[in-house]
Amino acid sequence: MEKNYTTQMDAARKGILTPEMVAVAKKEYMDTDKLMKLIAEGKVIIPANKVHTCLDPNGIGNALTTKINVNLGTSRDSEDWEVEYKKVEMAVEYGAEAIMDLSSCGDTRSFRRYITSKCPAMLGTVPIYDAVVYYNKELEKITSEEWIDIVRMHAEDGVDFMTIHCGMNRATAARFKQNKRLMNIVSRGGSIMFAWMEMTGKENPFYEHFDEILDICREYDITLSLGDACRPGCLADATDTAQIEELITLGELTKRAWEKDVQVMIEGPGHMPMNQIAANMEIQKTLCHGAPFYVLGPLVTDVAPGYDHITSAIGGAIAAYSGAAFLCYVTPAEHLRLPNAADVKEGIIAAKIAAHAADIAKGVPGAADWDYKMSEARKRLDWEEMFKLSMDPEKARRYRAEAK
Repeated sequence: MEKNYTTQMDAARKGILTPEMVAVAKKEYMDTDKLMKLIAEGKVIIPANKVHTCLDPNGIGNALTTKINVNLGTSRDSEDWEVEYKKVEMAVEYGAEAIMDLSSCGDTRSFRRYITSKCPAMLGTVPIYDAVVYYNKELEKITSEEWIDIVRMHAEDGVDFMTIHCGMNRATAARFKQNKRLMNIVSRGGSIMFAWMEMTGKENPFYEHFDEILDICREYDITLSLGDACRPGCLADATDTAQIEELITLGELTKRAWEKDVQVMIEGPGHMPMNQIAANMEIQKTLCHGAPFYVLGPLVTDVAPGYDHITSAIGGAIAAYSGAAFLCYVTPAEHLRLPNAADVKEGIIAAKIAAHAADIAKGVPGAADWDYKMSEARKRLDWEEMFKLSMDPEKARRYRAEAK
């Protein structure tokens, strides 16, 4: 196949069928010409850094099966690589298509390179987290150039998509201070950048030097995940002025990225009551021109700590049915502590259920076939086949074995 292209979007616009497109089309039961058209329009993305050679490519877009992401990484509470990599292996085993390494302690670069050398799932990162660790100095001492240098470092390490908090600029931040929230800024990356701008009086470097970031992404074929610094952290703040204003900015930046053939997805809420979810998906599709939407949850109630994987799955199913393409899992430990391996598994299964339920309702090709096979196995009372088809075979088998 031809190689005279820079990114998957560039290839699609030139009519070049890449190996990644062939693989995704086969998984999605989709004609390659249709897939290529969606990629060219920015409605489907294939995050695939040229350096991530062990990647098993997947597509993200409303017309495809809903994908899920798993967050993990080293921290002051857990610097053990082995523990975190076991979470990586578990995520892959249970069908997560993407993993975000949010490491914030220790030798983060070596751990990141370790993952990209072994993990077949799409890998995402948040460079703003890593910069604070890497430079190990007071926040206001980090320069605009150093923030951008971290983006290039992550590109070199093989990261397939990056969350870049470029939607909150100084003008947005000023208006945010005028419109008080109950929960303020809950996005960690958003709060770091807000604090940096307040301390230095300078513009958000990811916004000011957006073209430089696009050049890096184009060189390595990295997908930009435009971060939602103003995502609501409670139901009371859902769909407020700050959230919508940032979304408008992200829509403008999406068009600039597409002009350079850089793939884009948009990050969204957060916490949100059920009756606002569908409307939010429509607003995003309009303001961001149909770019794939990546949501955290949404969590549909604030009062279920210990069960937020369930509140998230409810919101995720509605969001995916209404247009979201990518769900970030939430574990039972959300709001309480860092998740352990058991929490990770619970979060993955809950997110997979939400994604699959939405795919059935949307009529995604092949989605209901899995359920039909399960029904056939149940009709035959074929327990082994039922276990094999289960989303969590181990749990199904264990529950059955516990019966008298």
